[in-house]
Amino acid sequence: MKTKQEYITYWTTQAQDDWEAVDVLFSGKKFLQSLFFAHLCVEKICKALWILSNESNIPPKTHNLIYLLSQTTLQPTDAQSEFLLELNRFQLEGRYPEYISQMHLLGNKSFTQNTIEKTNEIRIWLLSKLQ
Repeated sequence: MKTKQEYITYWTTQAQDDWEAVDVLFSGKKFLQSLFFAHLCVEKICKALWILSNESNIPPKTHNLIYLLSQTTLQPTDAQSEFLLELNRFQLEGRYPEYISQMHLLGNKSFTQNTIEKTNEIRIWLLSKLQ
């Protein structure tokens, strides 16, 4: 049986792999895909935080960042919550064909770069809460 820390390490290691994919995808001009992986990275850190804050070591099977954090002791600012809500769009809308064409309109280089920078700020803040 894994320890709580081993579960947390699992999720943060996976998050780091996804964060590295963000850069590769962005460099390859796969903007929508890079935003999808940016969401995945933050989601996995949120799951590590969920484990830290709860008795169970198995987080809920959800992709909703706001919901995951609501089950922790963290209190994101209004601006952070608003950004996380926007970031949620890329996990859902990046998966289904009826949304992908709409998302490609947003997924230009400038928008994606700005979103990745904001994601990195959130990512660093969330990781600091695991220390």
